[in-house]
Amino acid sequence: MTLATLPFGRTGHQSTRIIFGAAALSRVSQEEADRTLDVLLRHGINHIDVAASYGEAELRVAPWLRRNPDMFFLATKTGERRAGPAREDLQRSLERLGVDHIDLWQIHNLADPIEWDRALSPGGVLEAAIRAREEGLVRFIGVTGHGTQIVATHRRSLQRFDFDSVLAPYNFLTLQEPYYARNFDALQATCQERGVALQTIKSIAYRPWMAREHTASTWYQPLTDQPDIDLAVHWALGRSGIFVISVGDVQLLPKVLEAAERFERAATDGDVQAMVNRLSMEPLFV
Repeated sequence: MTLATLPFGRTGHQSTRIIFGAAALSRVSQEEADRTLDVLLRHGINHIDVAASYGEAELRVAPWLRRNPDMFFLATKTGERRAGPAREDLQRSLERLGVDHIDLWQIHNLADPIEWDRALSPGGVLEAAIRAREEGLVRFIGVTGHGTQIVATHRRSLQRFDFDSVLAPYNFLTLQEPYYARNFDALQATCQERGVALQTIKSIAYRPWMAREHTASTWYQPLTDQPDIDLAVHWALGRSGIFVISVGDVQLLPKVLEAAERFERAATDGDVQAMVNRLSMEPLFV
């Protein structure tokens, strides 16, 4: 059984609704990365999301791309805000990935207001992205971010420039914040109207690590039991029109993909609230 697909905005690509979050490869060996590729192929994943800042992840993905040309829609990110350093970042990503172009180049975590203005003004990273698109080094341009303000910021970003994709957190607890929920709804409406792909992250977030022992490679504590992951993933996939980026831990990846393959209908708010109460779950962003 393979996962459902959805048009990735106006790009013309039919992407699996679960996108592989290659942050999971930041600190693994090539052997472990290749075992992860086998999992992705078994589930039919056809879209990879990586970033220049994800440790060794771009290097780990490169052999996959050589062995499976044209199989994956390839996205990477830059955290630079100025055009010159961003261009250098792109060239390094192309070299590390072993490709001559990227399908989607994303401005990474564009949340801070000062950085936002710098990135989207003349001389900023957006200028480098537009030039790279004109030169055929990237096909599409996106923007990503974290935090409670990010969906409102993405709405501003789409007013400044016609991005092809956006990326933001989406899980039950995050959507309990009315301000975030209103802006997420408005952002999705704009994305649907303009053919912008809407990607989401943190679907199986449990709570911040705080002083707890880290038992996964994610910066937050994830859900780990299959029934709980099923609930969280089915709740996220229950919202039509969005993509869900998989967890940043190769050990949990199969559980997320298995949950997605079992998806038939959305988990109810009541069922997820019961899980929140049972596990004493906490929001990541306050």
